[in-house]
Amino acid sequence: MVTTVTSQAARVRTSEQARILAEQSDRHAVTLESLLAVLRSTRLGDQAARQTAIDVAAGALVELRTASDVRENDFLEPVVGAFERLKTDLRPLVRFGQLDVQFVEPPANGRALPGAVALSARAIVRNAVLAFADADDARRVRIQWDCDGLNLLIGIRDDGRGDLHAHDDALRRIAEQVSANDGTFRVASTPGWGSDLTIALPLDPPSASTHSVEEDVDLSDREREILRHLSTGARNAEIAAALRVSPHTVKFHVSKLLRKTGARNRAELAALAR
Repeated sequence: MVTTVTSQAARVRTSEQARILAEQSDRHAVTLESLLAVLRSTRLGDQAARQTAIDVAAGALVELRTASDVRENDFLEPVVGAFERLKTDLRPLVRFGQLDVQFVEPPANGRALPGAVALSARAIVRNAVLAFADADDARRVRIQWDCDGLNLLIGIRDDGRGDLHAHDDALRRIAEQVSANDGTFRVASTPGWGSDLTIALPLDPPSASTHSVEEDVDLSDREREILRHLSTGARNAEIAAALRVSPHTVKFHVSKLLRKTGARNRAELAALAR
């Protein structure tokens, strides 16, 4: 029993560390992209661009210091408040970037979001906007949040080439974040008309299990091989080379393993394998 509890505590710590690192990475990416958008803007003179860049950087520093003092996943956040924070995160990028972003407000009476879900939802949308900005083929993006009582529903639509799919490298971070929250992720694309990303994040955590992976999950031989490599910390490219398959195939099996085991991310999946 002591060993089981210790193992579960280690898994929680590993998962939390991975989540914090991912959240910091997302915030830094948005800040840097916003600074670039400000400095490249043709609507600002040199002095105005310099002052705006300073304001963006200062705001990011305040946000970073505040986040280090508050454990955001320990409380409930009103859905309208979480959405407003998302708009604040993206405001400099939206104002000075090339994307025309439309925000569709969630219902004011929607169920409050657990802090971890609110964090993940904002990170998912930020990653989507960054992916569209990097692709440089979309001009408009529509972001919508809603609640059905059990899930936070996120809809993101762009007017780009319409060639995105669920296993696209540009959407990898989003797929991982959705899997980490035990959610669902669908992509519908129409060539020449754009892509629709539909995401559902459960508001209630899945029930915990104390069984081992071998006892609790029916895995194929290939999934067992990949799980064994994951336990050593191997990356997708290394696993693909060792098994003589494509990196895309490895990503597909890792996604299946995350769903089957209930692991929140690759780090927890590797911990389960060990």
